[in-house]
Amino acid sequence: MTDALIVRGGWDGHHPVETTDLFVPYLRAQGYTVAISDSSEVYADRARLGSVDLIVQSVSMSSISHEACQGLCDAVAAGTGLVGWHGGIVDSYRDELPYLQLIGGQFVTHPGKDPSLRRGDETDNYLPHTVEFTDAGRTHPVTAGLDDFTLETEQYWVLHDSLIDVLATTMHPPRPWHPWHRPVVSPAVWTRTWGAGRIVVATPGHSVDVLKHPTVRTIIERGMLWATRAS
Repeated sequence: MTDALIVRGGWDGHHPVETTDLFVPYLRAQGYTVAISDSSEVYADRARLGSVDLIVQSVSMSSISHEACQGLCDAVAAGTGLVGWHGGIVDSYRDELPYLQLIGGQFVTHPGKDPSLRRGDETDNYLPHTVEFTDAGRTHPVTAGLDDFTLETEQYWVLHDSLIDVLATTMHPPRPWHPWHRPVVSPAVWTRTWGAGRIVVATPGHSVDVLKHPTVRTIIERGMLWATRAS
């Protein structure tokens, strides 16, 4: 059997229980045994992580001990796959620099609507935008054959390094109420190899309905298979 560990928690606004539950039936149908932890401190249990083939993480913001952070980094370097979406992976454990280096990208903002259209709720940050696949994304096993798609949800602006392999991007256009003056392109889907491990990140995923989008869901499901420890 292939062992998957779901680690979830942090800010409730990203629905860590509901969003991770969405993928449990798929993993089990693919032959995975699935364990769930509501605490990031599971990463400090090195003996347990040594047998885990795939980690699916949804922990927005929150904090983690140095021991647990290092346990996660070491597990990935040793071959454990890591997959996540949205703030559950690119806005986790902000104070832990080794984690930021592991992931290769960090959320900094999601631009908002025209101030005159804002209502004081989460939809103030919902903007229509397109996710476009790169040349690499059109051939990579996680995204091959998928078409560019549009969403109206949070559009992440991500700081990143050059070690990530970008499979899809999204463009933040300059708008009169924003301070930047030319289009800014952010990675929306990427992979990263770290030691013997594989990482897959998708920035869409603010809510369950976004994760149910056929293309987003396909990316994550394929990503889990691709990232899983090679036997």
